[in-house]
Amino acid sequence: MLYLSVEGLTKHYPDNILFENIRFSLNKGDKVGLIANNGAGKSSLLKILMNRDIADEGEVYVRSEIKTSFLEQDPQFDEDESIESLIDGSHTELLSIIREYEDALFQQTNNYSEKTQKAFELASAKMDQNHAWDYERKLKELLSRFNIVDLKKPIRQMSGGEKKRLAMALTLLDDPDLIIMDEPTNHLDIEMIEWLENYLSKSSITILMVTHDRYFLDRVCNRIIELEDGKLFFHKGNYAYFIEKRAEREAVFKSETDKANKLMKKELEWLRRSPKARTTKAKSRIRAFDDIHDKATRKTKKDELKLDVKMSRVGGKILELKNVRKSYGDLKILDGFSHTFKRGERIGIVGRNGVGKSTFLNILLGLEPQDSGKVNVGETTVFGYYAQSGLQLKKDKRVLDILKDIAEVIVLGNGSKLTASEFLNHFLFPPKMQRTYYSRLSGGERRRLYLLTVLIRNPNFLILDEPTNDLDLLTLNKLEEFLESFQGCLVVVTHDRYFMDKLVDQLFVFKGNGEINGYVGTYSEYRSKEAISEKQEKADLKEEKQSKKKQKSERKGLTYKDKLEYQTLEKEIKKLEKEKKELEHFMNSGETDYSILQEKAERLGSVMKLIDDKMFRWMELDEKG
Repeated sequence: MLYLSVEGLTKHYPDNILFENIRFSLNKGDKVGLIANNGAGKSSLLKILMNRDIADEGEVYVRSEIKTSFLEQDPQFDEDESIESLIDGSHTELLSIIREYEDALFQQTNNYSEKTQKAFELASAKMDQNHAWDYERKLKELLSRFNIVDLKKPIRQMSGGEKKRLAMALTLLDDPDLIIMDEPTNHLDIEMIEWLENYLSKSSITILMVTHDRYFLDRVCNRIIELEDGKLFFHKGNYAYFIEKRAEREAVFKSETDKANKLMKKELEWLRRSPKARTTKAKSRIRAFDDIHDKATRKTKKDELKLDVKMSRVGGKILELKNVRKSYGDLKILDGFSHTFKRGERIGIVGRNGVGKSTFLNILLGLEPQDSGKVNVGETTVFGYYAQSGLQLKKDKRVLDILKDIAEVIVLGNGSKLTASEFLNHFLFPPKMQRTYYSRLSGGERRRLYLLTVLIRNPNFLILDEPTNDLDLLTLNKLEEFLESFQGCLVVVTHDRYFMDKLVDQLFVFKGNGEINGYVGTYSEYRSKEAISEKQEKADLKEEKQSKKKQKSERKGLTYKDKLEYQTLEKEIKKLEKEKKELEHFMNSGETDYSILQEKAERLGSVMKLIDDKMFRWMELDEKG
C-alpha cells in the first residue's frame, strides 16, 4: 500500500541546486534511511516533506487516511505549558474517545436500555479503531522508558535532551502509520537507543529517517536512499549493503570515466587531423565527441575533509586519579575511584543519563573540583576537549576570525605550516564560507568548526563528549580515521555504538551511586557478555518462580481424604493435648499409690508419642495444603 509519493521535486538555492526532479515513494512497512553529507539538501528535503518549506517544483502526496507524525531534530514546544498539559493537548481526540467510552460504560451499567447499549457499542468500536484500549498503560511505559518522571514540570525548565525524549515519547504514543524522523537518537543514552531500535524494527510503522547512527540504520532500515549531487540513489537492504553497493557504484563510475578519457584522446587526434569541410558523418562524430568529453571531465574526486594536526609530545606521567570522591548531596558520582592513564589508552565511558559521565570528564579537565582524593596531571599533558555543548562564543564572529583568535599559523602532522585560511580550506570551509558569521552556519558546520578549534591546539589527550551529534557520515568517517592513528590518550562519551566499537578497547561502565566497573574490550563485546548474563538472570528467576509455583501447587494438592485426615488430626491432637495436661496435673497432685502412678506415667508416655506422631503427619499435610 502506497503511503507517500514524491514526484519531480526540485529545490534551488541562489548558488546551487540542492536536488532536481527527484522521485521516490514509501510503502507500508518500509523503513528507509536517508543518507547525505551536510549541505547536500537532506534538511531541506525533510522540511518540504514536513510542510515546513516549499519546493520550487514537484509535489508530495501523502495517503489521506493514514496517521503521520514528524520528529524534528530540535522539537519546539510552548514554553509555558507543563508536560502533563502538553500530553493532554497533543492527544485531545484520543482522550475524548476514551472519555466517551467511559461515559457510555457508566450509562449502560446504571441505565441499561437499547439506546445506551447502542451508544456503548459505538464507543467500543471507536476504541478499537483508534487503538485506545491500552493508552494509559502505553503512556506510562513510554514516559518511564524515556525517563520523563515529573509531569508537572514546565517545558521551559526542560533541557534540549529532555525535550527530544518527550517528543519521541509523544510521537510513539500517537501510534502513527508513518513517521519522518530527523536524528532520532540524539540525546538518548545507549539503553534508550537499543530499546527504540528493537521497538521500531519489530513494529509495522513505516519510517523515513535521517540519522548518523550507523548501527541504528543497519538494524532498523530495509532500504537506503542516498542524496548526492542533487540526485537520488536507491539501495534495497540495510546500511552494510548500502556501503558495499556504493563502493561498487563508485568503482564503475571511475572505470567509465577512465575509458571515456582514453577514447577522448583518440577522438581529439582525429578532430585535429580531419579536414575543415565537415560531412554529416563527421558532424555526428563531433557531437559524439562532446558527449565523451562531458563524461570524461565529470568530477570524479570530491573535496574531502583532511584531519591532520601535529600532536604535542607526551611525557612519562600523563594523568593519575587517586581515591577520588564526588557527590551532589545523596547522589554519588565517584566513590574512591583510582586510575593511572597510559600513553595510547582508548577508553569509552558508558552509562545511563544522569549517572555523572560529564561530571567525571570535568574532573579530569580540572573544570570541577573533586570532594576528596587527588588528580595529578603530567607537565606535558595537553588536553583537547570537545564538549557536548559545542562552541561557546561571547559574540557572533566570522569563521576565519574564530580561528585566528587561536592561531594565525597551524603546524600539520608532517611538519608543514598552513595559514588559518588554508587550514579552514583543509576542513572544507572555502574562502566564501570563511567570511560567514558563525550564527549562519548549519548545525553540522558548527560542529565541524568546533572540532577544528579543538585539534588546532595540538592536544595529546583528547576528551570527546558526544562528538558524533550533527556530524554527517563523511565527517564521521574522517574523524574516525584521524582518531585511529592518534597516538595520545583518548576518552570518549558517546551513544554512537559504531563509533565506540571502532575506536575504544576498554570501558568505564558507570552503574550509578558511585559504582564504576572496568571492562577490557569493545562495547559490542561488553553488551554481548551482559546479554548472556541478563539471559542467565532471567533463566534463574524463571526457575525460581517455577519452583515456588511447584511448591504452591504441591501444597494445594490435598485430596478429599487428606483434607478429612487433616481436620481429624487437629481434633485428635487437641484432645490428646488436653489429656496430657490432665495426666501431668495428676502426677503432680501428691498421689501415693504406686500402681496408679505407674499406670498414669505409662499413659502419659503413650500420649506424648501419639502427639508427636500425629503432629508430624499434620505438618506433612499442612505443607501440601
